[in-house]
Amino acid sequence: MSQRRVLITGAGSGLGLALALRYARSGARVACVDLIADRVEAARASLPGQGHIALLADVGSDESMQALFDQVQKEWGGVDVLINNAGIASGGPMIETTMEEWRKLLEVDLLSVVRGCRLFLPGMLAAGKGQILSTASFAGLASAPGIMTYGVAKAAVVALSEQLRAEVFDKGILVGVICPSFFKTNLIDTAVGSDKARKMALRLMDTSPDTVDSVADNVFASAERGQFMILPTKHEPMRWRMKRWFPNMYFRMLTKLVKQHTK
Repeated sequence: MSQRRVLITGAGSGLGLALALRYARSGARVACVDLIADRVEAARASLPGQGHIALLADVGSDESMQALFDQVQKEWGGVDVLINNAGIASGGPMIETTMEEWRKLLEVDLLSVVRGCRLFLPGMLAAGKGQILSTASFAGLASAPGIMTYGVAKAAVVALSEQLRAEVFDKGILVGVICPSFFKTNLIDTAVGSDKARKMALRLMDTSPDTVDSVADNVFASAERGQFMILPTKHEPMRWRMKRWFPNMYFRMLTKLVKQHTK
């Protein structure tokens, strides 16, 4: 059996790096993709096994993603698993958003997923097999206030994944969407939006029962099972079910939780 070829954007740190380690340990070749050369090379060098590559790309750029695709085609001839993981965070209510912020979040958090799928899906369809995982966030399901641009962009990633799953369900291709809540990463380092929202996010990260390793373990195991909706943080499966089954109760719980964290 040939080695799986796994491409992960945002693999220089955080969840992307943790997933790269797990796929490498499983025997896969991993293409680590990031914006920062030193960081992505260090990520590649940290992986066990052979055949890994480090690549630079700006997922918010059509031209950069096309160049990434061309390079991967030259090196590997395609990928078996695509993980659209790179993204940026934002925070703040609707009236504090700017059109610049909306465009940036949609370019990086949503259209990066579109770019990855448009470029790498045709090869999977031709091969009759493959898997596409995209990192959204529980923010894309939670309907929470104060994270307007981020929540909307991530909700769109969930919707895209749902529709893509239906498009390729009989083509041998698995689709999954990853929806964690807060856990300690460096995501806030590149966040845009209000300082108030940033501070609240940091508080939620600091009090989270989840770690990058526990989240990555859950994501990897769920992905290997072919699971679609991946909720890898401790409390989110319950919260997701409550929203679906008892939406009014969920809304009351949500507003109470928001008040506690904004005092």
